[in-house]
Amino acid sequence: MPRTKNQQKKLHVRKGDMVRILTGNDKGKEGKILRVYRKTDRVIVESVNVRIRHTRPNQLHPQGGRIEQEAAIHISNVAPLDSNGDATRVGRKRIEDPETGKGHWVRVAQTTGEELDS
Repeated sequence: MPRTKNQQKKLHVRKGDMVRILTGNDKGKEGKILRVYRKTDRVIVESVNVRIRHTRPNQLHPQGGRIEQEAAIHISNVAPLDSNGDATRVGRKRIEDPETGKGHWVRVAQTTGEELDS
């Protein structure tokens, strides 16, 4: 059933999360998420899936040449790390504020039960 109110996809990772790569050439590597692309379900992880790009001289790189930069990988190939440093699945739990009566959802590690959102 398609979403009617909130059209944003609910993703299990966010920018700044430490993740472990589950598949591919960089399997087992860990890094921090630098960018999340919600529409295409892809993420860029620090020092993972590094590609070489050949560029002409420009203001940013006056010499030009070969520049290494991270390429995006699919979001299903990463798993967030819990406090023990183990890869975990992600659940959601609703936290109620007793004073105001309002609540919000937080991401929870399935392995330890601790909150991933700070």
